[in-house]
Amino acid sequence: MKSSKVIIPSVLVMLSLTLLPVSPAQAPSSVPVFKITPVNSTIKFNVKASVAIEGVFEKWDATLTFTSTAAESGVLDIKIQADSVNTGSGMKDGKLKSKDFFNADQDPYITFHSTKIVQTGPTTFDVPGTFTIRGVSKPETLKFDAVGKGTGHGTIQGTMAFDRKEFGMNSGIPFIKIADRVEVSVDLKGDRVSGPPLVFKQ
Repeated sequence: MKSSKVIIPSVLVMLSLTLLPVSPAQAPSSVPVFKITPVNSTIKFNVKASVAIEGVFEKWDATLTFTSTAAESGVLDIKIQADSVNTGSGMKDGKLKSKDFFNADQDPYITFHSTKIVQTGPTTFDVPGTFTIRGVSKPETLKFDAVGKGTGHGTIQGTMAFDRKEFGMNSGIPFIKIADRVEVSVDLKGDRVSGPPLVFKQ
């Protein structure tokens, strides 16, 4: 009888473990999960000026998350390290990092957080969101085209333009005449790593 008291609880423990619900981490994802890879992806900017000012940001992160299979349920977040700007000119980089422009020491990140995604065509989207630079946040819209629709991997190619003076960048660069409009271009490569495919409006 003594040994049966040991065996029966052990059997009950094993049975209870088999009946436990599968944790969310173990269950197959019910929504598309994408990973954006910096390899071959770029975030660039350019400003019309008497001497060309254009460059890339070399350090950044981006995520695209979905709450359902609908393409419009996505949320795009981009976080750029302001001091990673590279124009190919040390003088220009130093000026852009300074308090007159990005103010990178005090405000190290440039961010974009989408508030919604609106499909405007078979592969085109408007992405309104909050753009923050120099600690100043304003609504801006990224317009992009999705390349590779339905394949599980593809590219988001888009642009967003803003007025630099609305964000406190009122200064210039000596001997260079700079326009107020700044255009940012994103080219983000991504792969669906789990979950079902996205559903687009037809």
